[in-house]
Amino acid sequence: MKPNQTENHLFKSVYLTVASVMFIIAIIFLSINVARDLRQLESAGSDNVHWTLSQAEVEFLEFTKKLSEAKANERGDFIQMRQRFDVFFSRIQTLQSASVYARLRTLEDYETALLEVQTFLDRTVPLIDSDDATLRAALGDISEYAEQTRPLVRTIANSALDFFASESDARRQTFAGTLFQVAALMAILVTVMGFAVYYLRRLNIQNTVRERETLDTADRMNTVIQTSLDGVIVSDNAGRIVAFNAAAETIFGHKSRDVLGKELGPLIIPEHLVDAHDAGMKRMRDGGEKHVVGKGRVKLEAKRANGDIFPVELAIQSARTDDGEIFIAFLRDISASVEAEKELISARDRALAADRLKTEFLATMSHEIRTPLNGLLGNLNLIQDTKLNGHQLRYIRNMETSGDLLLRHVSDVLDITRYDVGRLQLRQVPLNLANLVQEIVDSQSGTATTNSTTLTWGWTGEPANWVLSDPERLQHILMNLIGNAVKFTRGGSVSIMINARHGDGDNVDVDFQVTDTGQGIDEDLKGRIFDDFVTGTTAYDRVVGGTGLGLSIARRFATAMGGSISVDSEVGVGSTFSLHLPMRQAAPVDEPAPIQIAELPETGFHILIVEDNEINRTVTREMLRKDGQLTSEVHDGAAAVEIAHDYPFDLILMDVSMPIMDGRTATRAIRSGGGVCANTPIVALTANALATEQADFLKDGMNAILTKPLSRDALRNIVHRFLAEILEDGHRALTSSHASEMRDLIGEDKYTRLRARFVDEVMVLHSWLATETGMDLSEIAKRAHKVAGSAATFGATDYRSALIDVENAAKEERLDDMSKAIAALGPIWDVSQSSF
Repeated sequence: MKPNQTENHLFKSVYLTVASVMFIIAIIFLSINVARDLRQLESAGSDNVHWTLSQAEVEFLEFTKKLSEAKANERGDFIQMRQRFDVFFSRIQTLQSASVYARLRTLEDYETALLEVQTFLDRTVPLIDSDDATLRAALGDISEYAEQTRPLVRTIANSALDFFASESDARRQTFAGTLFQVAALMAILVTVMGFAVYYLRRLNIQNTVRERETLDTADRMNTVIQTSLDGVIVSDNAGRIVAFNAAAETIFGHKSRDVLGKELGPLIIPEHLVDAHDAGMKRMRDGGEKHVVGKGRVKLEAKRANGDIFPVELAIQSARTDDGEIFIAFLRDISASVEAEKELISARDRALAADRLKTEFLATMSHEIRTPLNGLLGNLNLIQDTKLNGHQLRYIRNMETSGDLLLRHVSDVLDITRYDVGRLQLRQVPLNLANLVQEIVDSQSGTATTNSTTLTWGWTGEPANWVLSDPERLQHILMNLIGNAVKFTRGGSVSIMINARHGDGDNVDVDFQVTDTGQGIDEDLKGRIFDDFVTGTTAYDRVVGGTGLGLSIARRFATAMGGSISVDSEVGVGSTFSLHLPMRQAAPVDEPAPIQIAELPETGFHILIVEDNEINRTVTREMLRKDGQLTSEVHDGAAAVEIAHDYPFDLILMDVSMPIMDGRTATRAIRSGGGVCANTPIVALTANALATEQADFLKDGMNAILTKPLSRDALRNIVHRFLAEILEDGHRALTSSHASEMRDLIGEDKYTRLRARFVDEVMVLHSWLATETGMDLSEIAKRAHKVAGSAATFGATDYRSALIDVENAAKEERLDDMSKAIAALGPIWDVSQSSF
């Protein structure tokens, strides 16, 4: 039965049931009302009440008649008069006490008259009940009282009759209303029944039409099923095939006439799935959960008539019929698509493998190129510290410039490759846009001055200095745009304008416009300016050389940051490069103050160099020793783990790619080995510039990363950064033997000057402690800590320990212990001073 037919049938049943119930309820209700009204209209009780009221007045008249006769007959008998009085008395008592007259007693006239008649009775009863002589003497008074009471008796009868007449009228009206309700209800019921007859006839016509439509639809559906490209199999609740379309015949190799009525499982289900199929059918017959029915398409295996197993895509739906539940299965042979998917997956795996090989190749090439560059540029840097004539110095600087240019080209190629393979990662940190742009402008001001070009920048609108962005990528983009504008503009101007448009919440859209008055860009070149290796042939490009990668990298970085970059240019007028980047506002961050290198001891820190390349070891060693540091060297990670376990170092410089044991493994071993250097800062020396791998270095326990080729400034900054922390902590790994090593390393003259300065520091401290009366504990701790660092430099370990005792006691406000520690400084210093 179709859903519409089911709904119509249900509606008719509900309609007839509700109408019948309403009809029965109405009939019962009206029957009760009619019976009630008929009972109220019954005359027996009403006539009795009226008779009693009338008889009260008749009995009073009979009494007055007998009273008159008694007065006229002086010897008359009073018996009949007394009898009539008693009857009248009885009638009045009935009117006063009977419940049927209770409603009458609520009438004012009736009640008043009844009370006055009762007064008459109360006066007359003693006289009536007296002897004849007394009664005869009182007949005149009784007659007078009776005459006064006559109208009252009439009032009682009349008011009662009026009341009951009104009540009878009301009952007749109520009964008439009830009859009208009956008539109205019958009219409504007749109307409803007429509508029901009309509606049922209409439904019958609609059902006839739907039946014809159903037959037509069934014919069309049968045609669709038979012509469907998917196999359609219909089975009953027992799993017997009811329908098997032409596509199913083609897919499975069975003819429809051969399979109708047979069980589905043995025909198309592979043997290893038959048990699961039978269990599922049984579960559904028992009303259990349907795992596949109505769950969309699933992939399974099926069996052809020749026994071949092949993959199919299956969807099953169920439906209710007069014969019970049926299941409709839609099947599609996906053998070809499965094979294509396998080939696609294989191709993807090959592409991913090629991508991994490409990435590994780039990482390897980065390492292999940067390693010799490190040696080349490092040695060039060291050579400049030697005595050179003017020509040699110029040649060295030219070589250094070429090496830096080669390094930038290598970095550009790696950046492009990382972007194209989706491995470019952004680092969102708070940065000051004003400071960033100012630094770039400062770096380009020399070139601008050489080209007689003015270089300015500013905000349009409200500034948004602090934002969240990737400072390295943003600096790279702006450096390219501003650098190109400065290089290609001579005798003109370059301006950088920044506009920040605030959006919802912390969102801010930042627009950079770099405008120059150079020669402009040709129309043909303008459409290709952001492509790789585009140098063009216009005057714009002939002024300076280049690889043509700067703007293409800038475009990639802008896209990766969610922004865009464009150019508007006119030959002979100039160019404007526009950069749009979405950012988020950030709270200002306290920028760390630069390390004051002059405050650090000039010599004496012991640094372990772990590097397998001899040239790189030499370059690193010489750079450190020229800064007065002590160094030890090992060639691989295994040797580093062994020496770092037993010998204390202040800092470890760890190469990443080494034989026997690489730097990452060595770092993890040092951190977990429990040796004396387990907490020593470790800085990675790597030619691998991939951000993802550098992040892994930090996870392995390394504290910072230096990228090859190594520059002296970068090395010096990272060394001083960690050595400053060591001095702040008051802990170093030096021993007294370092003093002699330092003397041999830096020479006697320099060592003597440093030693004299250290002695002066000690004398000033001792003098200050002796004269300090205010007991500023924080200042005492601070000065003791500072001199303790210098003592460690010269290997005065005992004196350093004594100063640390002073520092700790001052910090913890242990005044007695501090005083004892200060008193011990002098003797310990005298002994320590003689050892260096």
